[in-house]
Amino acid sequence: MRGLMMSEFLKRFGLAFLAAAAVTQAASAQETQRQYEVDLGVGVSLAPKYETAESYLLSPFPLISVGRFYVPGLGQVVDGKRKTGVFFYPSFGFIGERKPSDSADLTGTRKVNWALELGLGGGYRAENWRVFAELRQGINGHHGQVGRLGADAIIFPMDRVEVSFGPRADFVSGSYMDTYFGVTAAEAAASGGRLSAYNPDGGFKSVGLETRISYDWTDDVRVHLQGGYDRLIGDAAKSPLAKNGSKDQFTVGLGVTYKFRFDLF
Repeated sequence: MRGLMMSEFLKRFGLAFLAAAAVTQAASAQETQRQYEVDLGVGVSLAPKYETAESYLLSPFPLISVGRFYVPGLGQVVDGKRKTGVFFYPSFGFIGERKPSDSADLTGTRKVNWALELGLGGGYRAENWRVFAELRQGINGHHGQVGRLGADAIIFPMDRVEVSFGPRADFVSGSYMDTYFGVTAAEAAASGGRLSAYNPDGGFKSVGLETRISYDWTDDVRVHLQGGYDRLIGDAAKSPLAKNGSKDQFTVGLGVTYKFRFDLF
């Protein structure tokens, strides 16, 4: 009798186990079929009030990271589950407004409205390194093009922790340079001698280093600590605004993101 009861128990346990395994496998399969995985969050950043500024400002900023991205006709152009291969992703940027009252160094200059930058990035990733490039179009405050080249070493010093660090190089169009580094004759006259007229050309704007530490608090919640240094070069460094301000730009940021998974097609 005990043998029959034990046999029946094992049979039921086995069926229950197989059912649970099937459900888990189906859920896992469904998750891998999600077309989009987007990490959205918010952070605070200590950064220069504007490019060339010597003073710093603590302000909130959005965090957006794409883990999976689907394009009809092309399929998954971004797949964060792959550790190696070519990847593409939407690229975003935001620049706050700049006002003459922000600093005496800006006396006589015009107000520059906030700018949103939208574009595309892509690159190649291996297990412990990646290279990438980004290109964005400015909207509102400036209408130029901006780009970035970068490379990172990637290490995993402990469970749930990812550390990346590497060089960066930013390049911009002449329109961007005119907006943020140029000085018109009228502005030079209104500056009371602080500034001289300057008409920069597009090209490489800065070079620097960036590092990020990310910690997976849960499977969906991630905490990020990021720091960076940029040195203005080329026509940006020759601008009267840079000469009166600072060519060295530091940033430190802390933020948290939540992973959203969904399908659209």
